Amino acid sequence: MNTSSGSVSIRFENAIAIVQLERPEKLNALTPEMIDQLEDIAKSLDQRTDLIAVIITATGDRAFCVGADIHVWAALQPIDMWRHWTRKGHRVFDLWAGLRLPVIAAINGHAFGGGLELLATADIRVTDPNATFALPEAGIATCPGWSGTQRLVRLIGASQVKYLAMTGRKMNAEQALKFGLVQEISHSGEVLSSAMRIAEEMSHKAPISIQLTKQLIDAGEGHNLAAVLEGMAGALAATTEDAKEGLASFSERRPAEYKGI
Repeated sequence: MNTSSGSVSIRFENAIAIVQLERPEKLNALTPEMIDQLEDIAKSLDQRTDLIAVIITATGDRAFCVGADIHVWAALQPIDMWRHWTRKGHRVFDLWAGLRLPVIAAINGHAFGGGLELLATADIRVTDPNATFALPEAGIATCPGWSGTQRLVRLIGASQVKYLAMTGRKMNAEQALKFGLVQEISHSGEVLSSAMRIAEEMSHKAPISIQLTKQLIDAGEGHNLAAVLEGMAGALAATTEDAKEGLASFSERRPAEYKGI
């Protein structure tokens, strides 16, 4: 393992992908290299048709992720911070939020700043009872930079995000469950097993139905509405007899005879 830049691994158990942040000695703080890996993994997962679900978790028992590595971004000039760090983080996290496959966050420890923003991209979140959650950016004279003021607000509400971001206080697992940030609290040290059980339950359901349901719910919240509507409309149109006739008439260079079926 490259301890300076960290890494993100992926492995497969049956039809479940397990993506893991691997920089425990730095509490899984994110580096540019790890952001690049998260981007590549998200793109590759979105092409897979043999998977049921994705679990994102981290190495160690102290932290899921404490956010962006301050030593990396503090060295950037402000314009480069905007160009290469904030904008790219948004793009990558949006990829994770928009995956066709359901994403389950197995939160093995503390999630601060960008780590909290990363787990917010998941569809379902399970936490270790000892994990805490925080937005500490104001304490170092900056602001949440990877949709903590947007995506996180949609999850737990503006007032709760203001409370976290303006005070820097930590939310414990029970509070996270109460406010809807997480859906389950596992037994200590068993968060990955709990996430796996949820993924395995999904494996007994129709995968396309699960993926379409995710898209419908997200579209109802205003995410990728045009793409969802057009994609589903196109898929429905393709099942019709008229679709077959349209292709046949094009190939045979003749006028189409549509019947509305």
